[in-house]
Amino acid sequence: MNNCSTAGPQPSRHEGLGPFPPPQRRWTRSATCVERQRFPEETVNIIKSAFSGGVIGWVYGGLPAFRHARKEFIARSHGELFQNRADAVQSAHRAGLRSFIRYGWRWSWRVAAFVAIFNTVSTGLSVYRNKTTISNFAAAGALAGALFRMHLGLHGLAGGSVFGIVFGIPAGGLLMVMQKLAGETLQEKRNRERRELYEQKLEEWQSRLGVTEVLGQTESNAQGGPQREIARESRSC
Repeated sequence: MNNCSTAGPQPSRHEGLGPFPPPQRRWTRSATCVERQRFPEETVNIIKSAFSGGVIGWVYGGLPAFRHARKEFIARSHGELFQNRADAVQSAHRAGLRSFIRYGWRWSWRVAAFVAIFNTVSTGLSVYRNKTTISNFAAAGALAGALFRMHLGLHGLAGGSVFGIVFGIPAGGLLMVMQKLAGETLQEKRNRERRELYEQKLEEWQSRLGVTEVLGQTESNAQGGPQREIARESRSC
């Protein structure tokens, strides 16, 4: 005879806490950060910062190139003939625009890639370690700088790492100050969202457990009815 009980669900090990405790392990926190929504806020912030860095790099590299190319064109075109003054001005602007696009793009993708690597590493370390510190930004800057200068050999690798650390420490400090001024840091927001997700799953689990208990009680009452009738008939006989 089978001794397994089918009267109802067995109590969970996390009685009083629910079956979904808040994630505490490092890799669990990282997985939860990715899975809690289709596009995590951290990913959106990395994309936005990379795009902003690309725009800033384009302006930083393109505007000086535009001015320099325009001056060079004017200096070289004293002996050339133009239809009118507007034609000469347009030719100078076209020369400057070509340089703006060419050198702006060179700076744009480099700055965008550096910012993307820096933010990806710093965000990953913050989620993995469950805290935001200056060392996360220093490590992220060192890695990003080393990747950009590694083609120059060991000297370039060391120089890029030093540059990344020098850039990452003040940048990280500025980001931390801005988060504190905003009233809630990213770490506090992650903890709050994780707690809200846990509470939501706990409520869903308790709701399902209540429905299961009601169904079990209904089934028990349905099975007990015929047995009581048989017992009454037996007593009456």
